[in-house]
Amino acid sequence: MNLTENLEKLLATGRDDALLRFSLGQAWLKAGDAARAAEHLRRAVEHDPRYSAAWKLLGKALAEAGDRAGAAEAWRRGITVAEERGDVQAAKEMKVFLRRLEKSAGG
Repeated sequence: MNLTENLEKLLATGRDDALLRFSLGQAWLKAGDAARAAEHLRRAVEHDPRYSAAWKLLGKALAEAGDRAGAAEAWRRGITVAEERGDVQAAKEMKVFLRRLEKSAGG
């Protein structure tokens, strides 16, 4: 049984929290299913809107799924959250991702 199957089984038992959803999002992203990853990461930030790592990964998943506008919005919200929490590194990384996304779209 692989990681995604194990995590999905855990979710099926009724456990549902930000960390489990983040882990599922991360696992699905690694498995190459960005859209499914984004679903779980959206739920992670619904559970904990101050989870800057989840915002960062949500932006990545949305970008990989082709939702550039959604990715930009996730990173903007994530930057705000990270800065409010003093999570300097996460904010810096999301600013770089957002700049790259905007640059690749022509501004």
